Formats: sequence, C-alpha cells, structure tokens
Amino acid sequence: MFDAHLHIIDPRFPLVGNNGYLPEHFTIAQYRERMSGFGVEGGAVVSGSWQETDQPYLVAALAELGDSWVGVTQLDPDATDDDIVELDRAGVRAIRFNLKRGAIDIAGLTLQALRAHEIAGWHAELYVDGSLLPSLEPVLAKLPAASVDHMGMSTDGLPYLLNLVDRGVKVKATGFGRVEMDILDTLRQIHAVSPEALMFGSDLPGTRAQRAFDASDIDVIADAVGDDLAAVLDTNARRFYRVPPKRAVQQSESSVALG
Repeated sequence: MFDAHLHIIDPRFPLVGNNGYLPEHFTIAQYRERMSGFGVEGGAVVSGSWQETDQPYLVAALAELGDSWVGVTQLDPDATDDDIVELDRAGVRAIRFNLKRGAIDIAGLTLQALRAHEIAGWHAELYVDGSLLPSLEPVLAKLPAASVDHMGMSTDGLPYLLNLVDRGVKVKATGFGRVEMDILDTLRQIHAVSPEALMFGSDLPGTRAQRAFDASDIDVIADAVGDDLAAVLDTNARRFYRVPPKRAVQQSESSVALG
C-alpha cells in the first residue's frame, strides 16, 4: 500500500494557527502504530495549513521515513530555483495549493506550478471545494500535472472534476470523514472516467474531520473499483509520484551489492 496523503505534525517544529486552529501532534511513530497491519510501504507526507511554507519538518520526516516516501510542500513565493532543487533532492515531489483554508493568487498559483514542474518535474496538488472548480477548470487544464484532494470535497463541481479527470488530473480517495457527498457513487464515477485517476490516502491524523480514517474506508474503495483495487491502493500513486515499487528498489540494491 502507498498512502498518498498523510500529515506528520512533529512537536520539534513550530506551527502557525489557521483561523485560530492548532492541531495536536502526530509523529511518525504514531502514524506507524496507527497503520500497523495495513502493509504501507511508502507514501506522501503533505504540508498542512498550519505548517505554511515551513520545510525543515518535512525534510526531517522524509529523512526518517526513508525510500518510497515523498513530500508535498507549500512553497514560498520567494523560493528560488535552487530552493526547489534542494527540496527535490530531499524527496519533495509536489507543490500544494490550499484553496480551502486561505486565499490564493490564481495567476501566482499557475506560475509557481509551471516553474516547479519545469525545474523538478513536480505536479500540483489542490485542496479545493468542488464549488470552485468551474472557475478554476481553465487554469487547471493548463497545468502539466495535477491532483485534487479529497475527491473535491462536495458534489457541487463533480461534472467539472470528471472533465479534469478525463484530461489526466488525478484524484485522492481520501478524507471520507470530511466530505459532503455520496462517496461510493463519486468514486465509481471517477473510476469510470479513468481507472488510473484514483489514489488512496489515509488523511491521518484527520485534523478537523468529523472522523478519521477507518479500515472500512478500504471496503468502500474496493466496492467502487473492483479488480483495480491494487492500482488505487498502490500503483497509481507510485506512478504519479515517480516512486518505484518497493520490491524494485530492493532488487536494485541487491544488484549493486552483488556487483
């Protein structure tokens, strides 16, 4: 399993209140305990609104997690090309835009996303309510690679989300406790447009959600995608984040050792 959406909230690093909200700590040890038994062999650590453009926590988390783990960061507008290159070396593979928790300069979003993709091949990830997708669709359609968090949050913009999926945009099957939609039907519609679009994520620790990830969420995904479950739980995200399968990494290391 590749967990394409989780948050690490390390007490060693400062947080910034978002609309007065500060989450409780959620360490790598807590995450591993919570997901024990699920066979997680990689994932994407995503920066939250309360981490703003802070990257030291993310670099530290990726160093501890090791191979098969990548980062998704919110990038300072003043970040240089060298900053992006250094973050890419640390394992960052995407830039996140939080349109749900704060105002975003759409023109700046587009320029940042295009620059990060040109320099390091990063894709853009958007935390956005479906109601905004009609106005954002022309912009998103121009991005080289992009994904939408939590299935777009609501059914308001589902037709527009499906149009984006048809153009190659990925969708995270995450945050079932924070969305307002028929989850099973939405997953089925997305999967019908593109079996390669959906990517599982636990969204742990589930900050501000009505409920956190539960094992039953996997059952819902399985019901929606059938024989493509392995792709949604693992290979779709690995391909998108450019992370090789765990076994491929181990075989490569063994070959080097034998050579």
